[in-house]
Amino acid sequence: MKNGKNLKVKALVNSRCTYIGIDEQLVKDKRIQMKPINFSFEVFNVDRTKDGEVTRVVSLEIKVNDHKEQLEAAVIDLNRTDMFLGHD
Repeated sequence: MKNGKNLKVKALVNSRCTYIGIDEQLVKDKRIQMKPINFSFEVFNVDRTKDGEVTRVVSLEIKVNDHKEQLEAAVIDLNRTDMFLGHD
């Protein structure tokens, strides 16, 4: 994260995920700085039921083994999952 904090999380890799998502409660609990986006978008489950709306993101540096990547993650209620990582 930009503030230099390291945080170890469990992530669900999902090939149907369009965006990278981070759990809203995790963001609040760890006091990760959020920033509003200029637009909002709805999030849907695989069965096409609405799951929520994204209005904020967080900037993160993700490290998996030797791979590092800067990204923005959508802040949303992930129901006890720390992160969703899209995979194509």
